[in-house]
Amino acid sequence: MTNSTSEVSPATAQIAEARHRELAMEHLLFGTIRFLAQAHPDLLTNLDSSLDHLWDKADDDTRDDEAVREVARRFLKSVHAER
Repeated sequence: MTNSTSEVSPATAQIAEARHRELAMEHLLFGTIRFLAQAHPDLLTNLDSSLDHLWDKADDDTRDDEAVREVARRFLKSVHAER
């Protein structure tokens, strides 16, 4: 279902816009990694081993480095499953 954001509050529209950007970027990144991994099989191994260096840039109580790493792990697991 496609809705216009003109019927929602500005705060809700801003949240929806951020979600739309995130979904679009995830789709493009997933496709790019999948394409590159076909030509460079070690890419996924390298990305998997880099997750320990991933961190949340928040500087408040919402900071959760492990949550960011878990999102990346799930993303890479999906790419692995597509291969």
